[in-house]
Amino acid sequence: EISFDLHAAAGTRLGGVHLELTGEDVTECTGGARELTERDLERAYRSSVDPRLNYEQSLEIAMAIVRKQQQVASQPLGA
Repeated sequence: EISFDLHAAAGTRLGGVHLELTGEDVTECTGGARELTERDLERAYRSSVDPRLNYEQSLEIAMAIVRKQQQVASQPLGA
């Protein structure tokens, strides 16, 4: 949300996002509807590079981005 707010304050629009994600039931990132904590990471941490959002977290962030984008799109630039 902060990225959207910073762009709005600058009179610009956020043009995209990049997320590391997977359709697998991994526990590589904390948070989300299941409220994963650092203790959960050891259960299914499989990435040898960057941690990835699992399928639930991916859908959650996608929906949050859509909601924020709809909110921002209804406001004029620089408002």
